[in-house]
Amino acid sequence: MQPVIYQPFKKAKRIKVFIPYDMIAVRESIKKMDGSFWHPHQKLWSVVNTSQNFEQLKRICGGNHIIEKDMRFAPVPSVLLNENASEALFELEKALVLKQYSNSSIQVYKKMFSVFLGKFMNRNLREVTKEEIEGFLYELITKSKISESYQNQLINAIKAYYEHALKMPREYYDIQRPKRAVSIPNVLSKSEVLNIIQSPKNIKHRAILHTIYGSGLRISELLNLRVADVHSDQGYLFIKDSKGKKDRKTILPEQLLVLLRAYYKAYKPSYWLFEGQTGGKYSTASIRSIFRKAVDDTNSNPWATVHTLRHSFATHCIENNINIRHLQNMLGHNSPKTTEIYTKTIEINNKTIISPLDTLLKNNILHT
Repeated sequence: MQPVIYQPFKKAKRIKVFIPYDMIAVRESIKKMDGSFWHPHQKLWSVVNTSQNFEQLKRICGGNHIIEKDMRFAPVPSVLLNENASEALFELEKALVLKQYSNSSIQVYKKMFSVFLGKFMNRNLREVTKEEIEGFLYELITKSKISESYQNQLINAIKAYYEHALKMPREYYDIQRPKRAVSIPNVLSKSEVLNIIQSPKNIKHRAILHTIYGSGLRISELLNLRVADVHSDQGYLFIKDSKGKKDRKTILPEQLLVLLRAYYKAYKPSYWLFEGQTGGKYSTASIRSIFRKAVDDTNSNPWATVHTLRHSFATHCIENNINIRHLQNMLGHNSPKTTEIYTKTIEINNKTIISPLDTLLKNNILHT
């Protein structure tokens, strides 16, 4: 495989570049460039869009690279909303607040619904038909190259407005959704996980990574952990108001408990289990920074993210023959189908599974 540098749009802020996994030296050189950033979902690096950076990327990648036009996504143009649209946006926000949606979810819904309003703000929104909405989505897919996730977020915002704010019948916004791609989560090997979570010298940083992996937590769940949520006698962590506003319990490993006790003795957190320097919640950015440093220091898979620790926890649990129903409860999944995806990520090689070919040939050798 060759490095790919994507020719940016005229007003683009970043230059994207794909680096094959085995080109370690090239990747290290790009990481040293000012403002370099790793995009885990796209599996791309990016740097600030300047002519100097573009030329430097070409030098770093050498003569064996490809330059392609960046056609992955054309931004949807923003439009100044009129009074009618602003009122609709307020009605959506009010409906979501009453439904007790999180503030971050409300902001996403408002942002996506603003795209819809940019097209239909001069219309009576009650009169916009299903066919018109599908036509609007088709135009965004073909012209702006919106992704499946962007389309789904947009549909969710439209549905929320008609269902919660206008109280209209459900069949009105039964919009056809894109077929969801079935992708297998990135997973780290057990040795990679061990290297990463043991890497930090700071006991708080080490405890954070151990807790995410050891209990299979999302970042938001770790940030919301309180000291009172550690039930050491019963051997579980209590996860309050997790995704979907659900409470649950998950495992508290014995080795993690030992580490948490040492961390508590050193830092003495008062309310949140992991507090920032001013006493409030720890930040998402700080956790990502801790993880990224651990990955870099151990030369582990650069495509890994903090959430990869949760994926790895689930996969390693299945490899250890943990009941999938128990795993579903620990992870907080609504459906067992979500948990079953991890059966596809277990380690498959000739050390863990014997192929019928080996059996046939070995038996044949024994009988000849």
